Amino acid sequence: MNKTLLQGFSWYIEPDGGHWRRAAARAQDLVRKGITSVWLPPAYKGAAGMHDVGYGVYDLYDLGEFDQKGTVPTKYGTREEYLACIEAFHEQGVKVLLDVVLNQRMGADELEHVRATTMDPHDRNRPVSDLHDIEAWTRFTFPGRHGRYSDFVWDWHCFHGVDFNAANDHSSIYLFEGKHWDEQVTREHGNYDYLMGCDVDLNYQPVYDELVRWGIWYVQLTGAEGLRLDAIKHIDRSFYLRWLDDVQRGVGRDLFVVGEYWESDLGALQGYLGHERAMSLFDVFLHFRMHEASLSNGSFDLAKIFDGTLVQADPKHAVTFVDNHDTQLGQALQSSVDYWFKPLAYALILLRQEGLPCVFYGDLYGTPRVQAVPELPTLLKVRKLLAYGKQRNWTDAPDHIGWTREGIGQMTGSGCAVLMSDKAAGQKRMCVGRPHANETWHCVVGKQAPVVIDHEGWATFCVAGGGLSVYVSERGLFVLGKDDEELRV
Repeated sequence: MNKTLLQGFSWYIEPDGGHWRRAAARAQDLVRKGITSVWLPPAYKGAAGMHDVGYGVYDLYDLGEFDQKGTVPTKYGTREEYLACIEAFHEQGVKVLLDVVLNQRMGADELEHVRATTMDPHDRNRPVSDLHDIEAWTRFTFPGRHGRYSDFVWDWHCFHGVDFNAANDHSSIYLFEGKHWDEQVTREHGNYDYLMGCDVDLNYQPVYDELVRWGIWYVQLTGAEGLRLDAIKHIDRSFYLRWLDDVQRGVGRDLFVVGEYWESDLGALQGYLGHERAMSLFDVFLHFRMHEASLSNGSFDLAKIFDGTLVQADPKHAVTFVDNHDTQLGQALQSSVDYWFKPLAYALILLRQEGLPCVFYGDLYGTPRVQAVPELPTLLKVRKLLAYGKQRNWTDAPDHIGWTREGIGQMTGSGCAVLMSDKAAGQKRMCVGRPHANETWHCVVGKQAPVVIDHEGWATFCVAGGGLSVYVSERGLFVLGKDDEELRV
């Protein structure tokens, strides 16, 4: 069966501690829709307590168990509910990816006096002050946990620097005495190791050893099959090559790993992957292409939508997506795909053979600030049941592109034809293969009239202006209907 990943949260879900329970309740429905793995949000206690999405990391060991930051549960619930949620997915055969956030820490318990140099925020390699004393929130003792699971105390030696001097309430970028930014990171701002909060020195040996211990503990506790790595363009590439190897050796099995390298330059992504190919990466440039197409008022050249993308260059290591928590309105990386284009965008990642598609929770179920895409359940079911076999592409026009999947014998009724337009209505003659000669194919997305495949396997397929058409055979229609009686959109 085709693999499909779900990002199992959005930024603005209610901070009521109920998400783990809601997600667990949907496990069976997600399997029915064709989801094979789910990426769950950061489960550890954040500096903002119940209101922390999980990326302002305070305590990696507190999964909603200890009274810290004004709460026992996290935004999503308690440790017990979290583990029950994972078990609910495992019972349905769905694999689980853990969200790993290692680059920054926030909400320290104590201040420390540190010697530091102020750095130019636009060129982090250029000092703009002499070495001087600052007061930094860098000591993490986790008093609510009382040393359970780990007695490791984080102090300033564990970090490269911070962005706040409590001695004078001044915000800047401070590099600690004896420290240097990691080298194998993006060269934005000269060196973009520093992102926010307390910047973790991942190659400081006591920190490295602690993070290996934590990684092994976390994977063994949850039984997870994979990891999603946050903000890796700010993390030394050599660290993850070592850390992933040590954690996988420690748990005794391989993990599927996907990294978030927020960059539209293909060369940067390929450079981070390197020859080791230790992980996959999200195809950020494809997202940007879809975002651009959705706002272009029909002036975007659809025939070139995959040009320069990771999924075109390295489909085996590309995880494709339409939107995610970071692209939502109000976020620093705001770049949502406009609503009218989302069915087209999901067809581009779900019904083609290249890449591993990741579906956004908000697009599937609807969440605050995100409207559900009504065509998405049908597209997911077509992927699950029918989108197999040889792929033929018709990308010879800027406003109308299409492709077909011929199907395979072991998947009854498999095969599909897809046509989309970002401008006027149109049609395209496409081949679905001689095995489908004389069949009648029906439009399950797009409301177009049925077509009859000729004796050579060809037919003329139609699409509405700014629309999407997905056609399947009568046998395919029966397979879809048998699986779900109300799929047509």
